[in-house]
Amino acid sequence: MCGRYVSAHTAEELADYFAAEPIAGASLEPNYNVAPTNSVYSVLVEEAARRLDVMRWGLIPPWSKDAKASGRMINARSETLAERNSYRGPFKKRRCIIPADGFYEWVSVPGQKVKQPMHIARSDGEPMAFAGIWERWKPPAEVAEAISGSLANPVSEPRETIRSVSIITTSANERIAEVHARMPVILPPVAWEEWLDPANTDTKSLGRLLVPAPSDLFQIQRVGTEVNNPRNKSEHLIRPI
Repeated sequence: MCGRYVSAHTAEELADYFAAEPIAGASLEPNYNVAPTNSVYSVLVEEAARRLDVMRWGLIPPWSKDAKASGRMINARSETLAERNSYRGPFKKRRCIIPADGFYEWVSVPGQKVKQPMHIARSDGEPMAFAGIWERWKPPAEVAEAISGSLANPVSEPRETIRSVSIITTSANERIAEVHARMPVILPPVAWEEWLDPANTDTKSLGRLLVPAPSDLFQIQRVGTEVNNPRNKSEHLIRPI
C-alpha cells in the first residue's frame, strides 16, 4: 500500500522531466506529505499530446453518488486491475503516471505503541514514476446543487467534472519488503510511452510492466512521527533521524 508520498518538484520541472506539456493553472505547492483526496500531479496523453495535469488522489468511479469512497481507492492492486469494475475500464483506456519524490511506510517497533515512519526515495534523487489509472466523475445533479447552495458564492457550473487517480501497487522487492509487503509500481522511462498510450488496450501486455522496481534503486530512512499528521506538509518531514 502507498498511503502517503512526497511531491516536491515544480510543475515546470516535472513537465520537463516527463517531456510533457504543462497545463495552465496546473501548479501545486511542494507537499512532503501528500494524503488521500489531496490534489496531485499526473502525466497522461490526450489528443496525441503528453500533458501534465492536476487530479484528485482517490479514484471516484463514474457511477458514484458522492466522492466519499475516493479515500478508500487510493491504491489499485496490479493483480486485480483487469477484474474489478472500478479499475477495469481505466486500466484499459485511462492510464497515467503519478510523479513522486518518495513515499512513506510504517513499521512496528518492539516496546513502542506508535509505529516508526520510514521515508523511501530513489538513491539518485530522481523523481519516481508511479503507474496510475484515472477516471472522470461528475456529481449527480442533486449533489451538485447541494454543494453549490452551501457556498457563500454559488458556482455557475456546480457539476464540474472531477478527475481522480489511483496508484497501482505490486508485491515489494527485497529491499522494500523490509518495511512493507507491497510497493507502488515504478515505471522506467522505457515503459512510459507504452503505458501512457490510450490507443493501447492490450491489458495482458501492459500487465507485464507492473512489476517491482529493482531493490538497488532505493534508500530507506527513519523519519519523525510528525508525518503521521496529514496537516504537516513541510520539507522537514523527510529529514532522517
